[in-house]
Amino acid sequence: MKSKIGFIGTGLMGFPMAKNILKAGYNLKAFNRSKNKAEPLKEFGGEIVYSIKDVVKDSDILITMLTDDHAIDQVMSSSDFLNNLIAGNTVIDMSSIKPTTAKKHGENLKSNNVNYLDAPVSGGTIGAEQASLAIMAGGEQKVFDEVFHVLKTMGNPTLVGPLSCGQVSKLANQIIVGLTIGAVAEAITLCEKAGADPNKMIKALTGGWADSKVLQTHGKRMIDKDFTPKGKTSGQLKDMKNILECANNFSTELPISNLVKDMYKTLVENGHGETDHSSLYKEIERINNG
Repeated sequence: MKSKIGFIGTGLMGFPMAKNILKAGYNLKAFNRSKNKAEPLKEFGGEIVYSIKDVVKDSDILITMLTDDHAIDQVMSSSDFLNNLIAGNTVIDMSSIKPTTAKKHGENLKSNNVNYLDAPVSGGTIGAEQASLAIMAGGEQKVFDEVFHVLKTMGNPTLVGPLSCGQVSKLANQIIVGLTIGAVAEAITLCEKAGADPNKMIKALTGGWADSKVLQTHGKRMIDKDFTPKGKTSGQLKDMKNILECANNFSTELPISNLVKDMYKTLVENGHGETDHSSLYKEIERINNG
């Protein structure tokens, strides 16, 4: 018998993730604070419930996909969540949060004989739709093996270490994403200023050492000046802050990450928090026009 899934958080990422679990044949009930974001899951066989208590009750596996640490704290500290879990349940938090937050909730749940994985993802809304997300899990091998079949419906899961290491790996991912977006923004800007065709530059670099999904996807967005949000600038700033906090906890200096964090901070302060994180291009533009 397939596991019964409870899914909390059906936003830009959570909705297609939940949809792919349903398409794989699992029973899934979903809860989202904004009810209209969950309702379309009915089309794929999902059950929509209207409280934390109802989504937790009778579910074998609980998946959370929320915006930040505050949202996770609100759910995982609530009596409706904790009092309706039973021993042997597994909670998988796929949100991007601080490693310390993941460790806190994981240890709390373990004390009540509830399994926990921190399993943040990378790949954006496209990866969520295509079930090709990179899934970085932290926790026990036995727990990971038991829920692998569910994680596989959403992408490519890898156990990277013990509790909280999924979040550390996501921060490492966001270092590479954030810094690469900055490098691509500078490359596009240089081409535009110096008279080279940036579209042809991207084509010319295809297959070389500088090629990447960030170059191909975000580079095109910068050229088209289309910053419709897929991954928000405010979210990238949150990640950059969490990266530096984590590094500080281990007495580690990350000077380039610090520079890029400051650029995202200025971008958000100038009103671009809700645009796509590729809009770091606009901060390069501002510096050049300043």
